[in-house]
Amino acid sequence: MSRYIAFLRAINVGGHTVKMEYLRQLFESFGFSEVETFIASGNVIFRTTAKNTVALESKIASGLQNALGYEVAAFIRTDAELAQIAAYKAFRQSELDTAGAFNIAFLARQLDHRAKQKLMALTTDIDGFATHEREIYWLCRKKQSESTFSNAVLEKTLGVKATIRGANTVTKMAAKYALQFAT
Repeated sequence: MSRYIAFLRAINVGGHTVKMEYLRQLFESFGFSEVETFIASGNVIFRTTAKNTVALESKIASGLQNALGYEVAAFIRTDAELAQIAAYKAFRQSELDTAGAFNIAFLARQLDHRAKQKLMALTTDIDGFATHEREIYWLCRKKQSESTFSNAVLEKTLGVKATIRGANTVTKMAAKYALQFAT
């Protein structure tokens, strides 16, 4: 069985509160095994024999909408992809050392050239962006509260669904599961 990580949008934000035990139970009811959550922000690790990640995203989103009563987008990555995402060097270390925040946005698909141009047009003295595969790396050079960028701005500008996680969270997840990635 393959291990996957689901990054869920709209879990424990915007007035939607979901207990992690309930979220684990829902994933088990979808037929997944070895279900775990990582912090209470909609990061779910699970195993399944399914191989089609697009179908998995759809199954999870549909199941969560039925159970919770609102739309929850799901962005699936394999454990190996998570390790690569955490290791990717989108910015120089000197920039990261002085940044107010460093975040990673998960998308369903890679951005095309036009969407990348729209994203880069959002670059300011505060916000810098890089893309790689199906992720956007967002460097906030000051306090994140000083930035005008957000997940809502990202989705509106690019016309795609996304969910954002702090790079520290992604790195901690990759470190926690690193020994298990080979299994």
